[in-house]
Amino acid sequence: MLMKEYRICMPLTVEEYQIGQLYMISKHSCEQSGGGEGVEVVKNEPEIHPQHGHGQMTEKRIYLSSKLPGWAKAFVPRFFYVTEKAWNFYPYTITEYSVSFLPKFSIRIETRFENNKGDNDNVFGDKPTPAENVAFLDILSDPIPDKHYKETEDLGQWQSSKTGRGPLEKGWRDEHRPIMCSYKRICCSFEVYGFQTKTEDFIHNNIKDILLVGHRQAVAWIDEWHGLSLEQVREYERIMQETTNSKVKCNTGPSPAPRPAFSRSISVTDERSLQKMGVPTAAVPDPSAPTLHTVHSSHARLNSAE
Repeated sequence: MLMKEYRICMPLTVEEYQIGQLYMISKHSCEQSGGGEGVEVVKNEPEIHPQHGHGQMTEKRIYLSSKLPGWAKAFVPRFFYVTEKAWNFYPYTITEYSVSFLPKFSIRIETRFENNKGDNDNVFGDKPTPAENVAFLDILSDPIPDKHYKETEDLGQWQSSKTGRGPLEKGWRDEHRPIMCSYKRICCSFEVYGFQTKTEDFIHNNIKDILLVGHRQAVAWIDEWHGLSLEQVREYERIMQETTNSKVKCNTGPSPAPRPAFSRSISVTDERSLQKMGVPTAAVPDPSAPTLHTVHSSHARLNSAE
């Protein structure tokens, strides 16, 4: 299991980001969905935690077959999804990822938001993360993949008409007020001999890109969400979830095979191939049997990971 802590500062307050995070996740998920791939919201409902109080529980299915690296496509079924379960007890959140046909694969993300510049070395209150496992991500200067770059989201050129903030300059983290930090402790595990190191490194590299893009967007889009109430952003979230779910269900390419039911995500041929490589799999039904894919839509929501 590989554990790292990422710290991402933003020119916002923790109170502002509660709205900005919900807006950003909803809009970003919709932008990344379409043609049968993307993010499908299955559940979004209030929840009460004995320690953290009132919050929101969200379950999503993330379809991304075409986005896998070549080495992974060799043993992953053509149509599959990652399940994301998130508990948002802001300013503390938990997000977990799993894949039904790979029971030894998991990602767990704990997030704590604080109004500081990332200098709390024991933000989760149990034990400090070893210094060698801590990485600061700079939303201004750290590179992101070219495909994700947009000039309107370049924080070196951005300026908010509503708040007067921006553009950010080198060393902004030491000078800017307000400032907050998103602390993310991420544990990923893929306990399969021959694939563990490569897979865990691949996951963390992609997580860094996702974190940088998401936090850049939350700041760059501030004039779209600043001033919204929690009720207003929840309504926006509900509308975007309906749109996103429709885009995921609509495949604009050739008609695919039906998506497998939850926890039944591989064919008999796929299972045999995985077993030869020592990858444990879930039980597989008769391939001639019909599958059931039921989507429950609810009225409210969290993160990602973000």
